[in-house]
Amino acid sequence: MDSFDLTPILAAWPHDPGRLSVRRFPGLDGREKLQIRLELGIIQMDAQGRPDGAPSLLDLHEAQLDRYVRTGGQPTAFVLSPDECRALRDEAAQYHHRATAYFSLSDFPAVVRDCRRSLALFDLCRMHASEEADQTALERFRPQVIMMRTRAEAEAAMQAGVPRDALAALDAGISEIQRHLHEAGEPGSAEHSNELALLSSMREVLMPRLPASQRSELEARLRAAIAAENYELAAILRDEIRQLRG
Repeated sequence: MDSFDLTPILAAWPHDPGRLSVRRFPGLDGREKLQIRLELGIIQMDAQGRPDGAPSLLDLHEAQLDRYVRTGGQPTAFVLSPDECRALRDEAAQYHHRATAYFSLSDFPAVVRDCRRSLALFDLCRMHASEEADQTALERFRPQVIMMRTRAEAEAAMQAGVPRDALAALDAGISEIQRHLHEAGEPGSAEHSNELALLSSMREVLMPRLPASQRSELEARLRAAIAAENYELAAILRDEIRQLRG
């Protein structure tokens, strides 16, 4: 009988406690795989689709919702049971682990893709869970996922040599987290938000890299934000213009 002992596999890829060790490779089934080396073993995921290779529950429920609406049902009448929400939360955890792995590989478009999918899953549970506890269970993770998606968008823009787009992504992400905290009745927590602090730090590092000609564009965006009564974004843009003026 063949041994089930993983010692040779683990010994060939030692655990590094100081970093997240991730590798990608073609699987025996022809699909690309990701592996994460942990202290006690290895996690393997599919690089596309649901990480464990199973059909996506988000896709399933979104298709059911679409059929329900197309046949005359009201969207607000479409509900998810507690068991369905619990399974969706498990799926969200899988996508978060893979997004983290992709970030380690600097595959920022893949990070954005998985984070957007997680946020869509959060929205589905918030709007259609039958129980209030299931509607709110994932919301505490929303700032973290928005932050990861925003970082990836900004990093991708910097890789492409478009710092203007990186700045726009950071502004949008900061505004989105602030709006979420306000809608959740926690506007005061913005001062202590690690996610906002990280994105703001990225913006401060990026600002000196923008040419002075960006000032006119920022001023136009400021006027548009004020006209739209988006005062959170307006405050961010004022800070940016102030930094450009030095």
